[in-house]
Amino acid sequence: MKKPVIIALDFADDFECIEFLSQFPKDENLFVKIGLEMFCQFGYPFVRSLRNRGYNIFLDLKLHDIPNTVRRTCEMIAKWDVQMLTVHASGGAEMIAAAKEGLDGTDTKLLAVTQLTSLGQVELANELQVPLQSQDYVTHLAKLAYDNGADGVISSALEVPLIKEATGEDFLCITPGIRPKSSQVGDQKRVATPAKARVLGSDGIVVGRPITQAPDGYVAYQNICKEWNK
Repeated sequence: MKKPVIIALDFADDFECIEFLSQFPKDENLFVKIGLEMFCQFGYPFVRSLRNRGYNIFLDLKLHDIPNTVRRTCEMIAKWDVQMLTVHASGGAEMIAAAKEGLDGTDTKLLAVTQLTSLGQVELANELQVPLQSQDYVTHLAKLAYDNGADGVISSALEVPLIKEATGEDFLCITPGIRPKSSQVGDQKRVATPAKARVLGSDGIVVGRPITQAPDGYVAYQNICKEWNK
């Protein structure tokens, strides 16, 4: 799989989203992320419409429920021809394995979310009462995902080398929290530039506001691709 720059489509309505995407040439072969906000508003018809336009789809639903519910949900999503789907690694071994079983027979990559990039060491210790250091916790969850059939994880670029060491070079590490040097960090705590993520071994990066809120989204996307693919 080519290492993609995935655009996070966090828009208030589908018209605004389509208007944004109209900036891009039809042969650009875009990879886009549909998260909870847009999925809850527009559902599967929106996923289908973007897939019919030729876009690769990263469906970022972060499923987290009892194994049977997750399995049956994944069996439905398996019919949608999406390229990536997320679950929470903290749902446990049985849930991850059930998700993979639900996607059986498809090319959809199952990615497990380790630790949200909005959570730092302070939140991990004080709010979630996790005694491990952040990088140890992420590595533990990545290994859990790897051992139970996931194709990769969502993690900060900063943890990619540790994850690859604990799992394998073919285990995908898709990295959100990407900010070009010129962008503000916002609500992300564990961030990296595209160039830094590439050096650390990320297999794909997710970029939202630096592209979607740029004066010219296509130019912003091209600049990030250049930095990512150097």
